[in-house]
Amino acid sequence: MGVNVSVVAVDAGNSKTDVALIGTDGTVLATARGGGFQPPVVGVDAALDVLGSALERAVASLTSPPGALGHVSACLANADLPVEEAELTEALEARGWGASVEVRNDTFAILRAGVDEPRGVAVVCGAGINCVGMVPDGRTARFPAIGRISGDWGGGSGLAEEALWFAARAEDGRGEPTELVRTLPGHFGLGSMYALIEALHRGAIPLTRRHELTPVLFATGAAGDAVAAALVERLAEEVVAMASVALTRLGLLEEEAPVLLGGSVLAARHPQLNDRIAELLAARAPKAVVRVVSEPPVLGAALLGLDRTGAAPEVHRRLREQYA
Repeated sequence: MGVNVSVVAVDAGNSKTDVALIGTDGTVLATARGGGFQPPVVGVDAALDVLGSALERAVASLTSPPGALGHVSACLANADLPVEEAELTEALEARGWGASVEVRNDTFAILRAGVDEPRGVAVVCGAGINCVGMVPDGRTARFPAIGRISGDWGGGSGLAEEALWFAARAEDGRGEPTELVRTLPGHFGLGSMYALIEALHRGAIPLTRRHELTPVLFATGAAGDAVAAALVERLAEEVVAMASVALTRLGLLEEEAPVLLGGSVLAARHPQLNDRIAELLAARAPKAVVRVVSEPPVLGAALLGLDRTGAAPEVHRRLREQYA
């Protein structure tokens, strides 16, 4: 008789995929890491092949062949709309990787990893920005989070573009002065914004490297530059706006509830950003408890799977202890 896998937990971001096989008692039986999950770029089938490869490696590392694979709890990047979650659920079911499947946006994994029960709000600011909330009765709050067409502002990529915009206009005289004129091109060893614009436009500096400018923006703001500091302030306001709306939708605005901050920008703990978020949120939601998530998102995917299977609290505790 083989190993019984209760939950197949999948956390798949744009750059990497983590898989964890969880036993009925909450033991982590096996793990594996794979490439990023990007169905808009490579198509759904090829993106699922990446997940399948990681799952195969996890199964192969079990001490004995699995007797059964149970519930698949998949928290996936690019599953931004409920209709996309439904489509990806159907595609995963067709692969036959488990007895049942639930697909959620990957932000839910970050939220669930940071709370002892499925209750609270998470704001994630990495390359983009997103916010979700949930309560134990199954209700959720979420945003489309697909860019400017859905009202989003912020994220590392967006901040870099804003910084470039202000710096370009400052150099040619259309905008107000800012030290970003010096610090942005200086990061790449260039002497002017014109040189940086040319390098980005002609490919001497790949556009994918724009994310490197986000920490430069924060450093410039912390040094006292008004334009850079205003962008950091606006991001803090956006984070608080999203969190406050999610709390309101779930009836948590007047209750003590966790508000978790995740993603590379917020996890960097820039004082001028995170401290300002805490200050603004204290005015909007005085009982909110703010903290940066340190737990791995795959833990959240696994806990969501245990929630779905009705596992006992001690099973949840045992699982969490292994990621402490």
